[in-house]
Amino acid sequence: MKWISKNKKPLLLVIIIIIFIAGILDIKYEGLFFQILPESIQTYLADIFK
Repeated sequence: MKWISKNKKPLLLVIIIIIFIAGILDIKYEGLFFQILPESIQTYLADIFK
């Protein structure tokens, strides 16, 4: 636990990057988050990622 308390900024940066990549992959492969979005936004995002 000492490592986490000493290195909060790098750890936070890694977590943010992982969440960002997961979000992009979710949109690309039309996952759960993508399906929750309204139809108009889904169409717009599907056109961008095709």
